[in-house]
Amino acid sequence: MTTKSPSNIHRLFSNIKLPWLLFTLLVFIALVKLGFWQLDRAQQKIQRLERIEKLKHQQALSITQVINLAQNAYKNKSNTKADLTNQVMTKAQAETINDLPVKITAKFDDKHIFLLDNQVENNALGYRVFQVAHSQSHYFLVNLGWVIGSINRQLLPQFTPVSGLQTFTGHIRKMERGVVLQEQIFDKISWPLRLQQIEPNKLSPLIGEKLLPFVVYLDKNEEIGFIKNWHPVVMPPAKHQAYAFQWFSLALAWLILMIWITLKSNDNANIKVKTTNNNNKAA
Repeated sequence: MTTKSPSNIHRLFSNIKLPWLLFTLLVFIALVKLGFWQLDRAQQKIQRLERIEKLKHQQALSITQVINLAQNAYKNKSNTKADLTNQVMTKAQAETINDLPVKITAKFDDKHIFLLDNQVENNALGYRVFQVAHSQSHYFLVNLGWVIGSINRQLLPQFTPVSGLQTFTGHIRKMERGVVLQEQIFDKISWPLRLQQIEPNKLSPLIGEKLLPFVVYLDKNEEIGFIKNWHPVVMPPAKHQAYAFQWFSLALAWLILMIWITLKSNDNANIKVKTTNNNNKAA
């Protein structure tokens, strides 16, 4: 059994080129960071599920109480409450009111209806229906649920909107911005309006009223609305943890591979040097 002498080990590290070392470390660090990001996402999901379970036992709030909570979560430099209407909520505000249970009496506007495109239910493509409602002086969007779409993209779904004064229960949801190829441009408006994103601050000018920067999701046992197929957490924490394990495994595999390639290259270089020396001695 042979061991590498100190001079051989020194030669091994001296043969490693700086660009190769930097490339190896950068990829390794990136993979490890992705793993920790997935673990962080898993922890966020766990905390949210715990919060939702806790909120199930809380008394439902009015829309005014929700607004007050959001305004109290943020104060501007003059130490006065910020106006919540028609603004993008801060992270603190969103975390304060997200998933809160509400009980609301509001009048539905059966003209201004938004259809969120590319929504799937049981392998069928359709839309989420968002309708404008107003309670006292506050206008907001209500997610009524899913309706099936047509293969013909020119045809919008047929459904009966909610109308009149309704009392309903639901929960608050801060809409997260998804990936879009381009910004939404509303040059030709016809109702119901098909959308790729629900952005209340950008939809306010279309209805002539200031929408609150959150959406009310109907409870699944509500009679009004359509198929209520939403889940507060789409990807469970366990799946994030599984992805984290994959990223960490890839990082380890990458490091082992790079070390093996370096050792192999060093062995080949040593063989080449020995062959050259032997040839020189023979000559």
